[in-house]
Amino acid sequence: MTSEPLLSQLVESLRCLPGVGPKTAQRMALHLLERNREGGLHLSAVLLEAMQNIGRCKQCRDLTELEVCSICANPRRDHSLLCVVESPVDVLAIEAATAYQGRYFVLLGRLSPLDGIGPAELGLDQLAEKLEGDTPNEMIIATNPTVEGEATSYYLQRMAKKHHIKISRIAHGVPLGGELEYTDQSTLAHAFGSRLAIE
Repeated sequence: MTSEPLLSQLVESLRCLPGVGPKTAQRMALHLLERNREGGLHLSAVLLEAMQNIGRCKQCRDLTELEVCSICANPRRDHSLLCVVESPVDVLAIEAATAYQGRYFVLLGRLSPLDGIGPAELGLDQLAEKLEGDTPNEMIIATNPTVEGEATSYYLQRMAKKHHIKISRIAHGVPLGGELEYTDQSTLAHAFGSRLAIE
């Protein structure tokens, strides 16, 4: 056990959260201790339970406390559509913003050989089994438009072609309400390259 004071341990522990530096962590710790001890106790209890009981869905690899998540277990979801995303936060974003009713597969990252992340680390063997056993009609690739995301997308396209699955890629480009003069060059170039015909 460390001899460091509990307050210092609390501040340091809060710094494990993304975007939380020393000052923010100190402010959070002091707020909980001075103004909301009940909230802090509730937070610690829920955090402990979540860390112990939330795992991965055995079908899509999304976060869940069940063996199979509610999306995979829902018989009303369209099994002919499979959306492949990089992380659980992408599932939340798509569910909140769209009317998509298909299934998901969560990669938990993207191909990055320099970081030691290859197909095995992304569970692409599990995805290949899924494509063989329960072949969807269409695979929607929803990886981010980064170099690694595009490499991952290319790999996924090759997998889908082996199984004769229709492939689509979410559109990337100028944001709704955005102005062309303020759009960066690579985004604008991608938007032009991915333009759609109007019928």
